[in-house]
Amino acid sequence: MTRITREMIINDVIRQYPETISVFNRFNVDSCCGGGASIESTAQKDGADLENLMDALNSALQR
Repeated sequence: MTRITREMIINDVIRQYPETISVFNRFNVDSCCGGGASIESTAQKDGADLENLMDALNSALQR
């Protein structure tokens, strides 16, 4: 099973799994200007709950 990890680069995740765009938006994670950084660093910068974000991203892959 494919898993998204906190170390992955946001732009790479969106390119490979476009269904995750709405998840990044829902958590107010900058997937445009912050897209060149890891999920973890951008989530921390944007004040998003990393654990809930990761759960939601991986759930989006299973739909």
